[in-house]
Amino acid sequence: MRIAVTYANEAIFQHFGKTEKFKFYDIENGAVVHTQVVGTNGAGHGALVGFLKNAQVDVLICGGIGGGAQTALAEAGITLYGGNTGMADAAVQAFLARTLPQNDRPTCNHHDHGEGHTCGGHGCGNHA
Repeated sequence: MRIAVTYANEAIFQHFGKTEKFKFYDIENGAVVHTQVVGTNGAGHGALVGFLKNAQVDVLICGGIGGGAQTALAEAGITLYGGNTGMADAAVQAFLARTLPQNDRPTCNHHDHGEGHTCGGHGCGNHA
């Protein structure tokens, strides 16, 4: 299994569509066997789902995420644990212990894009 966490300064980055790095965790027999921090090479919003799919990610742990990206992740077969905060390594350990919350509506409507709207109203996957 491979888990990806939106990543900045060892913590869960809070805006999926603007994620510059992911930390990947390879899991075998319920334990982390390898980690790697990978840059997104400038990919944003909708392109990030393809990036994760190509990296063979099974689970995404992130902060806020718009509706369009949530739909794209589901279509790609990637299980979403959105709306989380805190340190990335601790979140993965909580996932492995089955105590990480899986929020029903982890939209990123906590901020403004500077375009006059928020992700909660349009879905982050709908613009670049």
